[in-house]
Amino acid sequence: MGFFKTIVFSALLSGIVAGAVQTGLQNLLVYPLIFAAETYEGLEKSANSNSHSQKSGPATTMHHHENEAWAPGDGANRLFFSFLTNMLIGVALGLILAAIFALRPLANWRHGILWGLGGFAAVNLAPAFGLPPELPGLAAGDLLARQIWWLTTAILTACGIALLFLSKTVIWRLGGAVLIILPHIHGAPKSLNLNSKIPPTLAAEFATTSLITNLVFWAFLGMLAAVAMKNSTEKTKRKALNLIFQTCPRRQNSAHYLRLS
Repeated sequence: MGFFKTIVFSALLSGIVAGAVQTGLQNLLVYPLIFAAETYEGLEKSANSNSHSQKSGPATTMHHHENEAWAPGDGANRLFFSFLTNMLIGVALGLILAAIFALRPLANWRHGILWGLGGFAAVNLAPAFGLPPELPGLAAGDLLARQIWWLTTAILTACGIALLFLSKTVIWRLGGAVLIILPHIHGAPKSLNLNSKIPPTLAAEFATTSLITNLVFWAFLGMLAAVAMKNSTEKTKRKALNLIFQTCPRRQNSAHYLRLS
């Protein structure tokens, strides 16, 4: 039971802190770009709605506004839901890292950062070559096809990185390289409609900034999970040694008493 408590505690600590760090970076760097893109998107929607309302009348326009998807409001509301989402994702990924660190103990926190960078490469960097982070309002392809390609790329890249750095034979490392390259040979699903009023420079800046914030998130997550697991493991070992030292004198005294009797 103590083994699982250590993993859960490490995941909670690393996930909450890393999620808070990512939320702060997103608030400073990413959200201003999203607000700028929403301005362009709002202008485009208003133009389309005006032309549509002139053709269809006010009843259709009212029905269109009723069917709009819910989104958190600006300010504290958006910040809270962003932190909640980042925290939940951080705890889930922290559980995976903590379980790995429990099975494969690390020497120090630097190794945790390396594992975090591996997670960033698999989950964010590799899929970004085919599906970079996109601003709202940009044209996108079929959602299901994009999700399947992203998930397949992340899994194959993670397996490929594991084979490259954890295996000792050349054949397995070559197999890992093939797994990393394979989804990009197939290619990501593309959109047929590329018309958008969002400037390409804004889209490129958003993709770069999103990758940087995710890089920092993974580095913090790996480092904190490694530190938490290492400290918890050392505490468990010290408790076990203290328990042994406490029971040893009792056994010696009982054996001495039996010899005297």
